[in-house]
Amino acid sequence: MHMKKILWLFLIPAGLVSCKKDFLQQPPVSTVAVDAVYKTDNDFLNAIVGCYSVFQTQYQSFWMFGDLRSDVSQQYVVSNVTPQVIDNFTIPNNTAILESSWSNYYSIISRCNTVLQKIAPLDSSVITHKTRDVGEAEFLRAMAYFDLVRIFGNVPIITAPIDIASGYKAARDSVSRVYSDIIVKDLQDAVTKLPASYTGTDIGRATKGAALGMLGKVYLYLKDFANAEATLQQVTTMGYALVTPFSRLFDYSQSQHHSEYIYDIEYLSGGLGLGSSFTNSFLPNAVAMANYYGINGSRGETNSPTDTLFATFEPGDQRKDVTVGVKGGWYNGSTFVPLLATTAQSYTKKYITPVPSDNDSKANWIVLRYADVLLMYAEALNENGKTATALNYLNQVRTRAGLGSLSGLGQDATRAAIYHERWVELAFEGQRWFDLVRTGLAYTTMQKYGMQPYMTVFPVPLRQVQIINDPNIFPQNPGYN
Repeated sequence: MHMKKILWLFLIPAGLVSCKKDFLQQPPVSTVAVDAVYKTDNDFLNAIVGCYSVFQTQYQSFWMFGDLRSDVSQQYVVSNVTPQVIDNFTIPNNTAILESSWSNYYSIISRCNTVLQKIAPLDSSVITHKTRDVGEAEFLRAMAYFDLVRIFGNVPIITAPIDIASGYKAARDSVSRVYSDIIVKDLQDAVTKLPASYTGTDIGRATKGAALGMLGKVYLYLKDFANAEATLQQVTTMGYALVTPFSRLFDYSQSQHHSEYIYDIEYLSGGLGLGSSFTNSFLPNAVAMANYYGINGSRGETNSPTDTLFATFEPGDQRKDVTVGVKGGWYNGSTFVPLLATTAQSYTKKYITPVPSDNDSKANWIVLRYADVLLMYAEALNENGKTATALNYLNQVRTRAGLGSLSGLGQDATRAAIYHERWVELAFEGQRWFDLVRTGLAYTTMQKYGMQPYMTVFPVPLRQVQIINDPNIFPQNPGYN
């Protein structure tokens, strides 16, 4: 590619894409070529697939933001610098994951912007999936911006393809404006345009339930508990249900599109290079363990459960065995096999499944499932003074885990119970760090691990700061210069 400046991520059109992860290597496409691509219903269906495909790339490392930064996960083995500096709060502003994540999210946004611009004037009698295409593009753009503001704070709002000169002037907009002008509006509109479900090969695309669930989550971040309650209540009427037992959620021999499924980042194992890396990345470096589970390829020794997480499970909690494998070893049938002292001493079993070749796992990344919705709904109800009702929804999740119901708690105790339940229910699903930040508990929880008060967001990539070269419109986050 002849254009090396990082601002290309605002500019590249979204045409001529597929599920393959080679979009970032494609040269710029002329306006004429792009216009020629966006003509048929199938053109737009393929373009939307291109929007999804970058999420597949980005979410291979999302756990470092959502789990490793928190008290859920730790980096035992110092074999990879990036997990180590994220874990101990020493990440430099030029770390590659910051650059790649920024680029990935703005690549998604660019693709969605192009779809929305090109499809707007076209007749829905010709583009028969027009309504759904618009809803999907809006959902995916909102999701990209939601991740961006949670990771980086203020970010530029880009809602249409722009030229290079404009890209150099793209200022960081406030988090509040990104929420109000993009995220909330996109999700509200997506709710009206997306179908409740799909069939056949379309299963896995964003649905109305996914848009409502994400919108409810956004309202929680905004502390708009009235709208959160109303929005999440709708999701509870859409036919979703908790699956039992809890371990079924992570049994990859069965369909991941069960009654609790709402939205995943989807991967396709089978030798096409479209599987996920989670199984390999999170496995201790233990050959016998890998052979026992049928996991071929590398053993990454990352995303290891903390002692704090082990200790926080209540006696009898059926989630513990799935969420945190036994400390210091694994079971070959009924035989305990200790792990070598040189490898990670803990691991999550949520992503363990046979893998035919390196980083080709069938394990998806869960973005939103019904238990998450129930806990968010309980939180909104409690904040709105409906504590007794909130406990009913919290107890649905506890009952599925084999725990007793809670009753008679006040608002503060219920709030603490909900936060704890989210911790143990959603560990290793990229939720914990962002929950700590949005509830104001990040610093008090994580300061003993090295967190400073300003570290509720990550540094923006150094190259972005250098290219814009104007701290008045594009400053580095405080503390990271």
